[in-house]
Amino acid sequence: MDLTALPKAELHVHIEGTLEPDLVFALARRHGLTLPWDDPEELRAEYRFADLSGFLALYYDCMTVLRDGQDFYDLALAYFERAAHDGVRRVEAFFDPQVHLDHGVALAEQLAGLHDALAEAGRRWGVEGGYLMCFLRDRGPAPAQRLWQLAQPLAHRLLGVGLDSAEAGFPPEPFGPVFDQARRAGLHAVAHGGEEGPPSYIWGALDRLGAERVDHGLRCLEDPALVERLVTERVTLTGCPLSNLRLGLVDDMRHHPLSRMLEAGLRVCVNSDDPAYFGGYLGDNLEAVRQGLSLSDATMVELCRDSIRGSFAEPGRRAAWLAELDRALV
Repeated sequence: MDLTALPKAELHVHIEGTLEPDLVFALARRHGLTLPWDDPEELRAEYRFADLSGFLALYYDCMTVLRDGQDFYDLALAYFERAAHDGVRRVEAFFDPQVHLDHGVALAEQLAGLHDALAEAGRRWGVEGGYLMCFLRDRGPAPAQRLWQLAQPLAHRLLGVGLDSAEAGFPPEPFGPVFDQARRAGLHAVAHGGEEGPPSYIWGALDRLGAERVDHGLRCLEDPALVERLVTERVTLTGCPLSNLRLGLVDDMRHHPLSRMLEAGLRVCVNSDDPAYFGGYLGDNLEAVRQGLSLSDATMVELCRDSIRGSFAEPGRRAAWLAELDRALV
């Protein structure tokens, strides 16, 4: 089965995590910035991570080259082209405004570049979607509240809000008030949970943040009551297999818990997370689990189906893509 021919949604991709080394250097030249690496290959050689914190340090270093709306446009459009090649019809991408505000890039300018790229992707490749503004959990709830005050007048340009960055030691509950405000403004809510953090962080994301999806969610398997709840409520978990492998959460794709999650009846989809750093875009992730876990064509179709079911797309669009997937198995 040609996986690129299957309609699918990507629900867990950090747009800054699609920043390829060549573009890092091109943007640095554009702005006259000096980088600590001599060339893209030297930067790429740094992509060996012992854990999430090691990855995040390099991730934030590379983000310093994003300095204006054109940079965000170029970054996002390059990602959308790759996504379209993988058969992605809808993208709900994360972005981290707090980092860019530190570099003097206004939130309105960030969003202008991102939305212009999404509009162009729609014209060129028929890709649709929106953006999820993430609060950096390791900075704490007070900076998140300040970001929301800046974002509130621009809420109509956001699909939703999320919670990301370093997870261990940063439970979700303190972010409850800012999530309450965002949801009252009509935004969707998602949150990273159960990547580094314990199952209690997933409970907190659901109960205190009102998360409609859980990003990663691997450690839910440690808590049978949580698994039962996720199954009953049909909460989508946005898995990222190559990310898990590159960050050492699994030692071999053959041991990835995706199979156990599917056997438990969980709704799981496959995503790329930070593909420039973790060795592959969505198509690569799907192929990695198909080969590593010996998944059937029917299971691959189901993974794509769950990505569409878990999206915030208009119901009619979801129904059309699901019908297309049904025909793929005939």
